[in-house]
Amino acid sequence: MLYNAYELQRMMLGGAAACAAIGAELLSNPALPLGYFGMGPVMASALDVFAHAAAPRGKPAFDIESVTVNGVTHGVTESIVLHRPFGNLLRFTHDGLAPDAPSLLIVAPMSGHYATLLRGTVARMAESCVVYITDWADAKMVPIQAGRFDLDDYIDYLIGFLHHIGPGTHMLAVCQPSVPALAATAVMSAEDDPCRPVTLTMMGGPIDTREAPTSVNDVAMQQPLSWFEHNVIATVPLTYPGGGRKVYPGFLQLAGFLSMNLGSHLMSHYAMFHHLVAGDDESAAASKAFYDEYRSVCDMTADFYLQTIEHVFQRHSLPRGEFVHRGKAIDLGAIRDTALLAIEGERDDISGIGQTRAALHLATHLPERLKKYYLAEEVGHYGIFNGGKWRRRIAPVVESWIATHRRAPLKIVA
Repeated sequence: MLYNAYELQRMMLGGAAACAAIGAELLSNPALPLGYFGMGPVMASALDVFAHAAAPRGKPAFDIESVTVNGVTHGVTESIVLHRPFGNLLRFTHDGLAPDAPSLLIVAPMSGHYATLLRGTVARMAESCVVYITDWADAKMVPIQAGRFDLDDYIDYLIGFLHHIGPGTHMLAVCQPSVPALAATAVMSAEDDPCRPVTLTMMGGPIDTREAPTSVNDVAMQQPLSWFEHNVIATVPLTYPGGGRKVYPGFLQLAGFLSMNLGSHLMSHYAMFHHLVAGDDESAAASKAFYDEYRSVCDMTADFYLQTIEHVFQRHSLPRGEFVHRGKAIDLGAIRDTALLAIEGERDDISGIGQTRAALHLATHLPERLKKYYLAEEVGHYGIFNGGKWRRRIAPVVESWIATHRRAPLKIVA
């Protein structure tokens, strides 16, 4: 019933948004005098804001057409290099890269948004690296015949992607995937896998949520796992390819994120309205672009979502040494030559300070010279991987770490 109620609401809002968009265009039409005086501009702006907020959204495109390096612009080529049911592997490259440019696998979160949320991350790192990114699928679009997808599968996907790219690859995980990325690194290190990452950068990741718990952590801890299973898990309607699959709907994740900072989101839309009334279309367009991405959401499989709640936020399985992959305990002490970089934002209200840094302490057999911590001052969660502070202050730290450790992983000697 939950999903059906949402679909009904979405259909109604979609029609209202279309009508509002038409009204805004009519009131803004230079051929009509109403748009030049009185309440015309105000009404047009109000309708435009409503139309944008209520319009249905699909999967965005990366649309990274070019990058500029040392004043020279290069066209970027995007391609799918590996198809998998629950997520493809994308590659971004350009002809300005050096022949020995490092390969970087960016692990996008599977947390209700598409991988395009990291568009700014990809664009910046593509300046110096051959960038690969995990393009996770919307669970409601994956036929139920494809089977289940849980944390074990997530780790297996990462290992498979690293094998496809080959030895010498660097890996960067943003937020939630820091946990499975660190686990995959440990699994590959324990097996002396030649494709284990040379470096692993974790940004705002919940490695140990007992450190500086945030409101997100509190919500996960306040209810037993059975509550989440009975209250937020829904069945995909049969109108979708994944009809019958149990999922955590993206619209619930979006509602949760919006409610955390409802006041600021309302003020952002109010500011958008004022920009439109004043004719400042550029500022309004910037706000619209952000919310186009922010409000584009997808579903997660119930298995993956519930296991993440249980092992990452409730049981803290990885830092306690109780995390298991395919029936075998994961030993973070097996990481001996993958250089770890932990990055946190001073104003991060999703992953508190210390949660990502915990990875450096848990890798007990990794030499200190292969560990680095960076605290981005005056940066929130989103700013760690997108925006001006990411491009100017944080990305250079990542690039330097990769450049310092550009070598094939050393063979582990027992």
